[in-house]
Formats: sequence, structure tokens, C-alpha cells
Amino acid sequence: MSIAEPTTASRLTALRGCWHPVAYSRDVGDQPRASTLLDVPLVLWRDAQGTPHAFHDLCIHRGTALSLGMVQGNELICAYHGWRYRGDGRCTAIPQLPDPTRVPAKARATAYHCVERYELIWVALAEPRWPLPTVPEFTAPGWKTVLTGPFAWRCEASRQIENFTDLAHFPWVHPGLLGDPSRPVVVPPTVHTDGHVLRYEFLRPEARSTEKYPLFPNWDRRDSVRRTRYELYLPYTIVVRMDWGGAEQLVYLFASQPVSADRCVGYCLIRQNYNLDQPDTVFQAFEDEIFEQDRRVVESQRPEQVPFDLHEELHLKFDAVAVAYRRAMRAVGLG
Repeated sequence: MSIAEPTTASRLTALRGCWHPVAYSRDVGDQPRASTLLDVPLVLWRDAQGTPHAFHDLCIHRGTALSLGMVQGNELICAYHGWRYRGDGRCTAIPQLPDPTRVPAKARATAYHCVERYELIWVALAEPRWPLPTVPEFTAPGWKTVLTGPFAWRCEASRQIENFTDLAHFPWVHPGLLGDPSRPVVVPPTVHTDGHVLRYEFLRPEARSTEKYPLFPNWDRRDSVRRTRYELYLPYTIVVRMDWGGAEQLVYLFASQPVSADRCVGYCLIRQNYNLDQPDTVFQAFEDEIFEQDRRVVESQRPEQVPFDLHEELHLKFDAVAVAYRRAMRAVGLG
């Protein structure tokens, strides 16, 4: 056993008490769906009322994956022997018994905390320490939502989330799309840490919208400056609010699913109050290109997860967000 293994295992255990996205709502329908969270195999399913559930993807009888089964009414049925499980995990019937309803108390599936919000299915493997963030724009009239991704990367979720907050890479990784190489200077934001939430804002020079991606309301502004306000909810959820000094507003909700110590899946939802008739495919194609530019860089980083010891990498003043994130994660026992 290597020295790093106990540390990784204990960190994954600590993350069990947090909400994590595991699927877009649209992808969990009338058939069971397999997923993985913190190395735990999951089966996601909906009952007859449409309520989502998340179980350990394992039948207590012979260890069969419950995701191979089917849903009937309010029960998930194992594909191997037809054992039936209701939403709280209790087995309700064993067809092989003379009286199928005389079920042993041990006959249960492990059910996890599961909620549906912001067009995502969220799961916590233990009692969640904090609530999900409140994002009122997602229920406000006069807005539209665009779902992008999901984006599967070969790195730990901390690397994906930290990249999303990085202010210095835009001119180099996304020139002409998000950054302007002629204006690379970053003014370090002041980060306010309140428990498990980090807040900061900054004004960022940016490239104007292109003909290919007419997404941002800055196409007629020579020196476009975007005001961006971040709320980073530990461990891996970010709400970003953007405006350009006018009525147009854009909200990003980004959350990363920690699949394992070196795998993650990012979900990026965009809410906007302008360009309401624009096809979703325009924003989706843009984010596909942006995330692919990021992926090749972030997957090259070593180690695969953020090193939360500040002595392990060099930090300058413009890295204020990364420093605050690493300190906050250590302070709450997740680093």
C-alpha cells in the first residue's frame, strides 16, 4: 500500500457528506441508469410519481447490478431473480418464496439521499453537511436554460472546478473566445470566505463575440468589459453571474461529479435573459470547444487532484482564488 492511499480514501469518505451531481434530469427516465460517485456504483431511477431515487447498484441477494433491471410502478426489480425494491430500499417481494411478501429484514438495497433541482439529479452518500445553493434565476420568468456537456475528464473534480475559477488562463487557452492575448494582466480579486462558500467578483477584459458564436451582448463594444460575480460552494459547485453594464444577464451553474480520485464529470447549465430565440446548439457548440481546450491542459496536470498543501505549487497574487479555495477545503476537512 502506498503512502498516498490512506489519504485519498479518507478524503473520498469525507466527501460523502456533500451533495454531488450525478446526471441531468432529462437522462433519468423510466429505465434504471448506472452512475458512479466517489467510487460507489449507483443506480438512478424514478418511481411512478417521477420522484428520483439513488441506490447502491447492488442487489443484496447475489450482488447483481440493479441498473440491469427495470422499474414497475414504485419499485425497482432486479434482473437476476426478480426481487422488488421500493424507494426507501426495502425489498417488498421475493418471487421464489411460497409467500413472496415474507421478506427477511436484511433484504434491502442501500438508498442514498437524492434530490432533483436545477435540472440535475444530486446525491449525497451520507447526511449532507450543507444545503444546495439557492439560484433564484433558475425559476425567474423571462429566462431560458441551456444544458451543455456533460464533460468527462481524466482528473479529480478539484482540478476541474479550480480550472473553472482560474482568471489567468483565458487569453492563452481561449484566445479570441474568452480572452484577449493583448490584455493578459489579472487584477487579483478579493475573496470573501464564509464557511463553505467563497465569494468574489472582478471586471475582466474579454474578446468580443464572434460571428460563429454570437453569444455575449458585446458585439458592438470595442473595449468590452464583463463584470463577473462568483459563488463557489465547497466542494465542487459554482454559481457565476455575468453582466455587461446593461439589462442583459447570464448565469452559469457548474458542478463537478467526483467519480473517483482521478475521474470527474462536469455539468454546465447556462441561464440567460437575452437571445431567447437563439438555438441551444450555439451555446452548446461553444462550450464543447471551450471545455475541450481546457481538458487537454487540465488532464496534463499532476497530481490529478489539487494539492491542497500550498507549499506544493507556486502561487502568485493573481492566484488568490486558488489559494482561498485550497485553504477553505482544508479548513472544512475536505482537503
